[in-house]
Amino acid sequence: MMKKPDYQHITRRKSRQIHVGNVPVGGDAPVTVQSMTNTETTDVAATVAQITALENAGVDIVRVSVPSMEAAEAFGEIRKQVNVPLISDIHFDYKIALRVAELGVDCLRINPGNIGREDRVQAVVSAARDNGIPIRIGVNAGSLEKDLQKKYREPTPEALVESAMRHIDMLDRLDFQDFKVSLKASDVFMTVAAYRKLASQIEQPLHLGITEAGGARAGAVKSAIGLGMLLAEGIGDTIRVSLAADPVQEVKVGFDILKSLHIRSKGINLIACPSCSRQQFDVVSTVNALEERLEDILEPLTVAVIGCVVNGPGEAREADIGLTGGMPNLLYIGGKPDHKVEDGELLDELERAIRAEVKNRGEGISE
Repeated sequence: MMKKPDYQHITRRKSRQIHVGNVPVGGDAPVTVQSMTNTETTDVAATVAQITALENAGVDIVRVSVPSMEAAEAFGEIRKQVNVPLISDIHFDYKIALRVAELGVDCLRINPGNIGREDRVQAVVSAARDNGIPIRIGVNAGSLEKDLQKKYREPTPEALVESAMRHIDMLDRLDFQDFKVSLKASDVFMTVAAYRKLASQIEQPLHLGITEAGGARAGAVKSAIGLGMLLAEGIGDTIRVSLAADPVQEVKVGFDILKSLHIRSKGINLIACPSCSRQQFDVVSTVNALEERLEDILEPLTVAVIGCVVNGPGEAREADIGLTGGMPNLLYIGGKPDHKVEDGELLDELERAIRAEVKNRGEGISE
């Protein structure tokens, strides 16, 4: 692999490493991609099915909401049936956190605005310490403590950071350092400013996200901008793209963000032209169909699909597999012209060449 030029280099913020199950977060570990189930946790079968779909999409960590003791018991059954590390999302009732700690949770997510008195937090920390479980301090602009709402009148970066530091100080007093922090708002600028401010004040890993970002399209754009700004500055150790959509889409967008910044590669990096009157085949339908066919491939691979001979050869030469439109079209493999392909054979030939390359590189296809 070619060395990245200087302008592509990102210097990561140095952070303490923790482990969520067997997945390292922070330090020199890869930036991880998370998602969250949206099934009823008490519906064990549906939740397990969704987690399995997320695993197949390449997710590193999954968060599950546990709003009741009934859900906590269901979580214990879910934990037995999946392999990916699981975070439990706990609000209000600290006793739920104590129960899932007994049932094998890999990380506890608590919100300082609603977990309650310090003695309750101390009980959660003791359970986390005894079971080797890290904690995520999850600050959200929509659930700040009442005194901070009164002090700042509205959510601000300073309010988010003060809320986080209040809870961090509590963990410091309890001599507990295995935690990560998130500071989420639905506003991009507020979120970015808060993370920038906190990044220089603590050594723990940061979990990035734009909360309530929106639907599949708008939410992906908002998340890409906000998370991209921070990741490009080296801030962020794990990310979750929050979409009002299928959680699998969150994972796909998350990896696309990391791929676009050359931070991490997983799956096909598809380079495609927007298409114009120069195209010699239907680029849009070809790309859409190709994405659908290749969803199971996790091996990092760059594929270029360009409709004409103006930019096609240049892009194809830089890709692992490339297709450039022409009369007939030309398939490139390993940066070199390989053979001509008729329009009716485009999809099958592209898929065949891609899967052959993946096979040559070893296992890269999800089960």
